[in-house]
Amino acid sequence: MYVTLRDQFVRQFVTEKELEAMRPEIAQAHEKIVKKNGAGSDFLGWKELPQAYDREEFARIAECAAYIRSHCDVFIAIGIGGSYLGARAVIEFLRSPYHNELRKDGPAIYFAGNSISASGLCELVKLCEGKDVCINVISKSGTTTEPAVAFRVFHKMLVDKYGEEEARRRIFVTTDKARGTLKQFADKKGYQTFVVPDDVGGRYSVLTPVGLLPIAVAGIDIKALMEGAACAMKELSSPDIDKNGAYRYAAIRNALYRKGKVNEILVSYEPYGQLFNEWWKQLFGESEGKDGKGIFPVSVVFSTDLHSLGQYIQQGERIMFETVLNVKDGENRFLIPNDPNNIDGLNFLSGMDLNDVKVTAMNGTLLAHTDGQVPNIVLDVSERSERSLGYLIYFFELACAVSGYVLGVNPFDQPGVEAYKKNMFALLGKPGYEEQQKELQKRIK
Repeated sequence: MYVTLRDQFVRQFVTEKELEAMRPEIAQAHEKIVKKNGAGSDFLGWKELPQAYDREEFARIAECAAYIRSHCDVFIAIGIGGSYLGARAVIEFLRSPYHNELRKDGPAIYFAGNSISASGLCELVKLCEGKDVCINVISKSGTTTEPAVAFRVFHKMLVDKYGEEEARRRIFVTTDKARGTLKQFADKKGYQTFVVPDDVGGRYSVLTPVGLLPIAVAGIDIKALMEGAACAMKELSSPDIDKNGAYRYAAIRNALYRKGKVNEILVSYEPYGQLFNEWWKQLFGESEGKDGKGIFPVSVVFSTDLHSLGQYIQQGERIMFETVLNVKDGENRFLIPNDPNNIDGLNFLSGMDLNDVKVTAMNGTLLAHTDGQVPNIVLDVSERSERSLGYLIYFFELACAVSGYVLGVNPFDQPGVEAYKKNMFALLGKPGYEEQQKELQKRIK
């Protein structure tokens, strides 16, 4: 088992009797997933994915990644939301936020099409100057504004630089299997394509070609990643919250929500966990935040944020609980040097491994925040590896689905996401939005 839940820092806030009362609801949610008869059940493809994924396509991904690693200096993954967060989270978690500077082989990896920023796009274009470039555009339809604009820019760059024939060997498309503007364009141009599965939503798609191609380009063992997820799929199959850590996590967080704990803070103690936090926020925020319900997901990286948000967590509104990722990462050790003059008074730490200091800081914070009436769930991750991360990804996906059903929402749709898009299209003058444009302009004025 790569992920173990510890709840001793929750017990004073949620009693065993209250968790017992959650069992029938968890069991009902489990049944909806197993029988595929709950809201959004058409998007349960992630559930069996670790064992049922397309082996032929998986082999093509590995082959394509090897080609990219040997043919370019810069690899750009173009996508937004679930089309980029998962891949970037995995790369930073397993490699480093400084992957591009520390890499010894393979290309630098950048992500585009995830914002509307002229500065960001200009800077990325400059980074490509004098470099060999490959791109992977990731979009089900091909018409989402942010990635579509970025693809226009980098597609033109490659065609202008290499010509159509060589550009064809440097452009890779992850899109719908048969439909959509991007699929038609890719087929017309002869670009190699990979499939965004119809039954897997964007925020659950990191273990599909959406995430796997960029991850493989980083030199990460995607087979081991899938093996970790498959291990989670096997071990987290019981509806019993005493045997299934993902379900116990879902039960605890819903019990806390009903007690007014409406914010959940995911805590990492490593900078490499920051983008994983962002992936987690989309997963739970987009899955649960609807119908006037939902736990608001936020995140911090300690000890850094203890010097900024720590004060609020300790003594602010008592509307939150924390979920702490405790990754047992023994790969890097750093012994604190001795200072003969002991100017800072820290010689009592001389010779101590910084990892041990971090664990001590975590334990001290757990006690302080619990004393401050902030419940803390601890998830012990056994190692920093592909298998443990694959397990953790599946753990959260399963917990999110069950938690959404217990909450009484469809955990697989995102109807609210379209609201800003419609307004933006209208204000930008997209054909067909003329009447809405007039109404919105009046409101802005």
